[in-house]
Amino acid sequence: MLIGLTGGIASGKSTVSKMIEARGIPVIDADQIAREVVEKGSETLQKIVDYFGTEILNEDGTLARKKLGAIVFQDKEKREALNAIIHPAIRKRMLEKKEELLARGEKTIVFDIPLLYENNLFHLVDKVLLVYVDEKTQLKRLMERDRAGEKDARRRIASQMPLAEKRERADAIIDNSGTIEETEKQLDAILKRWHVVED
Repeated sequence: MLIGLTGGIASGKSTVSKMIEARGIPVIDADQIAREVVEKGSETLQKIVDYFGTEILNEDGTLARKKLGAIVFQDKEKREALNAIIHPAIRKRMLEKKEELLARGEKTIVFDIPLLYENNLFHLVDKVLLVYVDEKTQLKRLMERDRAGEKDARRRIASQMPLAEKRERADAIIDNSGTIEETEKQLDAILKRWHVVED
């Protein structure tokens, strides 16, 4: 079974991802892979340089993420061009990792994909597990985590699809507004229901 783990900014998805790994279930992390595919010397980084020019590189030849981020944040066309370069490379690498894990005999694999809904990647997974928090908790946690002002935090939350909307297409939801113990209980119940772990 391929499970898509997703959430929203500051919803606690990384916490749940660690809990899943602690239960011996392999997690393929899209963010981590996004960093791997643009490493120095990679084909993907070369494509980015071909499009954006060498000013998006640091002196050591690595990608200057902040510079690139500032460029694409303000320019929809450039953002789409960047996504068109990066997303296929990420998907390809995720599928390679999946094949490696299946070859090793794994029965369940979790894809940790923050933008599963936004990029419509439902076809990659059998089930969607959504980590949910209410809006108030999300705002508070984001401000605490990133030392962000309220205005900045609200803007970043608004740039993603609302968690309330995501609930409608999720196969299971973990409400992460409470304690770590409550979150673990919900996770274990879902994994049992999906026959990922034994009762």
